[in-house]
Amino acid sequence: MKILRTLLAGILLFSLSNTSTAQTDKISAAYTSSYEKEYKKDYTGAMAPLKEVFDSKSYEINLRLGWLAYEAGLYKESMAYYQTCMDLMPYSIEAKLGMTYPAYALGNSNRVITEYQSVLNIDPHNTTACYKLGMIFYEKKDYVSASKYFEKVVNLYPFTYDALLMYAWTNYQLGKTREAKVLFTKVLWLYPTDKSALEGLSLIK
Repeated sequence: MKILRTLLAGILLFSLSNTSTAQTDKISAAYTSSYEKEYKKDYTGAMAPLKEVFDSKSYEINLRLGWLAYEAGLYKESMAYYQTCMDLMPYSIEAKLGMTYPAYALGNSNRVITEYQSVLNIDPHNTTACYKLGMIFYEKKDYVSASKYFEKVVNLYPFTYDALLMYAWTNYQLGKTREAKVLFTKVLWLYPTDKSALEGLSLIK
């Protein structure tokens, strides 16, 4: 009887192992097909094979579907997938950054700000979140808030074009012309013919 139980347990384990392997192969094939269709810019088509193997508890599948839905213009569906990712893995920065794309496309700036700030709660030096928040507040003409975020990026990456340029313009908007002049000049060290930096310098008397 003991031998029979051991044999049955072995058969069950073998069966589960085969099932797991088969499912893994099926998922791998779905990803391959999905990437092939995405390469052709068939985003809804790229979603189809993943939906066939969809698992609501799979972070990876939800993340991929979130991106493809965004590319397909299915913004609400994209947000739902990204939300599932964040529910499954609350500390995932990639899911939070992913969520900002469809949220922005829908004009939901409050959600975008919330997600970037959530990223900074986990990673205070995340330059993507800092720069994007700086841009959002700059567009809102909240130059004090924008300056805080651009300054952080420039402190981390002192000779990077985008952050230097926006920090220069933010300082200019705040009336800090001396600081702005120094920053615009540094931008021109990177790109000597940069139109935006040259315009900024021309405005400073």
